[in-house]
Amino acid sequence: MDKMKAIHKSRLRRLGAAALVIATGTILRLAGYEAGLPYWFVKYGGSLLWGVMVYLLVTVIVPGRPRLQVLLSTVIAVTVELIRLYHTPWLDEFRLTLAGALLLGRIFSVWNIVAYIAGITVAAVADHALRTRHQTT
Repeated sequence: MDKMKAIHKSRLRRLGAAALVIATGTILRLAGYEAGLPYWFVKYGGSLLWGVMVYLLVTVIVPGRPRLQVLLSTVIAVTVELIRLYHTPWLDEFRLTLAGALLLGRIFSVWNIVAYIAGITVAAVADHALRTRHQTT
C-alpha cells in the first residue's frame, strides 16, 4: 500500500511540474518577444519546455520505467513534429488557433526536434538525479 501511495504522490508532483512547465512555456511564447527576449530563446526555449512537458506527462502515465519513458517521449515529440508535414483544411485551421499553435505548431523544423530531445534529455537527467537523491535519503 505504501508503494501505491508513493506512486500516486509522484504522479501528482509530476502533474504539478508539468502544469508549471506549461504555464512557463505559454508565457514565454506569448510574452517573450514583447519582453525583448531574443528570437532563438523564445522559439527554442518554448520547444525545449514542450519536450520537458511531454516527458513529465509520459512519466505520469508510465511510472517507474525510465528507458521506456524517454523512448515514448521521443517518439511522441518526433511524431508531433512530423505531423506538421501533413496538411488538411481542418488541421491547418486548428493550427491557426492558439491551442493548435501551442500543441501542434505550424511549420516543420528539424531544429524543433533537436530542442524537444534536449528538453526530454534534461528532464530525464534531472528526474534520475532526483530519484537517486530521494532513494539515498
